Amino acid sequence: MSDRERIDVVLIVDDVPENLSLLHDALDEAGYKVLVATNGEAALARARQMLPDVILLDAVMPGIDGFEVARRLKADFSTQHIPIIFMTGLTETEHVVAAFEAGSTDYVTKPVRPAEVLARIGTHLRTARQLHEAAKNASIVLDDATLAARLVAAFPLTPREAEVLFWVIKGKTNKDIGEILDLSPRTVNKHLEHIFEKLGVETRTAAANMAVSRISPMSKEHGGHGSLDSNRGGIS
Repeated sequence: MSDRERIDVVLIVDDVPENLSLLHDALDEAGYKVLVATNGEAALARARQMLPDVILLDAVMPGIDGFEVARRLKADFSTQHIPIIFMTGLTETEHVVAAFEAGSTDYVTKPVRPAEVLARIGTHLRTARQLHEAAKNASIVLDDATLAARLVAAFPLTPREAEVLFWVIKGKTNKDIGEILDLSPRTVNKHLEHIFEKLGVETRTAAANMAVSRISPMSKEHGGHGSLDSNRGGIS
């Protein structure tokens, strides 16, 4: 089945039946295959078994809460690439920050509005596909140091900026990049601002697309082959 024919799968995690019903009906009507879980343990099991394309995750649940579910999913190689959209009534800054630190791609506030949820799901699915295709079409297999060096050769980047861009291409979140390179989130953001300015782009997807399109011809000139696996990380 081609990507266009494939039905996207959304996992909804919420312990309130009314919320599940509202979102299930809206997503089903929009053409998605819908999975549901009512607690953290069930969410982890379903995510690992079914590998949904997007997860709608309630932040506050009995037992394992949404923050811990997100952390475990992002720590699991098989699920770390899946975009997570938090659903929360907790709008204080510290709760929003906690959601992103746990691995959230985005969040919506409760009571949820189905039209907004559908729009955000569509955006994150498109971004994930663009990054996947950009990496797949690059047709290169390079180790970290080699790719970073080629990024420096292709763009006016510092070595550290090239390393950050490399991990953006690999689909890592800002939090992931900070942990990998031992940088603070503020420093990662500052490097990304410089990268966007130097590449003349405004988004991570655009930066990744430009980088792999520029490096791919260089790889072919040097006899490179294979593919860069973008399924190792999600989109922040």
